[in-house]
Amino acid sequence: MEKTDVLDNFDMYNDPSSYDEEYDSYRADIPLLLKWVLKTKGPIIDLACGTGRATIPLAENANNQIIGVDIHEGMLNTAKEKSSKKNLEIDWIQQDCTQLNLKTKANLIYTVGNSFQHFLTNEKQDALLSSVNNHLKNKGIFIFGTRFPNAEELLVSPVEEYVRTYTDPSSQLTVEDYYISKYDLLTQIQHNSTIKKFIDSDGEIVHETTSDISLRYVYPKEMERLLHRYGFKILHLYKDWDETPITNEANEMIYICKKINA
Repeated sequence: MEKTDVLDNFDMYNDPSSYDEEYDSYRADIPLLLKWVLKTKGPIIDLACGTGRATIPLAENANNQIIGVDIHEGMLNTAKEKSSKKNLEIDWIQQDCTQLNLKTKANLIYTVGNSFQHFLTNEKQDALLSSVNNHLKNKGIFIFGTRFPNAEELLVSPVEEYVRTYTDPSSQLTVEDYYISKYDLLTQIQHNSTIKKFIDSDGEIVHETTSDISLRYVYPKEMERLLHRYGFKILHLYKDWDETPITNEANEMIYICKKINA
C-alpha cells in the first residue's frame, strides 16, 4: 500500500485486529499462490502484505525466503506478532510499494487482497509496476488480483444499503453494517463508505463509525497495455482464484504475468 495516499485512503486498515477479524479467514487465493510458490526457487516477495494473511500460510508450506512488504506500521507489527507465534522466519519490511528499494530480486512477486486498486492514478500504477519489474528476475512471475469493472460493481445507486448484522466481540454490542458507494466515471475511482452502527440491548444506537476507501478500476484492455508497457506478458487471466477463464460475468481479474523485458 503506497505511502502518499495512505493518510487519505487507509481508514479500514488503522485497526489491524478489526481487519483480521473480518478478513484473516479468507483463503481462496492460497492454493493458486502455493502452486506457484512450490515451483519457485529463491526469495518470494509479498507486496502490500498487510497482517500477513497470505504471507504466513505460504511460509508454513514452503522453504523459500518470504519477504512481506507494506507501508503500514501497525499492520506489519501485527504480522510480526502472528509469525513469531508460529516460529516463522519471514522478513517484514516497511516500504512504499511504488518506491521499492530491497536488496534482493525474486522469481515470484505477488500482491493480493485487490491491493492493486489502491494505486489511484496513472502515475502510481506506473511506479508500482516499475518497482515490481525492477525487483523481479528475468522470466520471473508476477501474480495479482483486482476487481472486474462490471456494471453491477460500479453502477450502483449512491444510497445507504444494509450489509449484515453481527455481534462485536469486544463490546458484545450488536453491530449493523451499511455501505455507500459512488463511482466517478472520469477517474475510474469508486468511493466507498462503511457505516457501523453499534446497538445496545434496548435497540438504541450508542455508537457509530464511518470508514472510507477509494478504489481505482482498470479495464482488461487497459490493463493489457499497461502490463506490456512495463515488460510483462500475461500468461493467464482468470475470473477467480480457481483458475476459471475470464468472462463478462466476472467479479475479479486474476493475472499471472511473466517478466519479459527490463
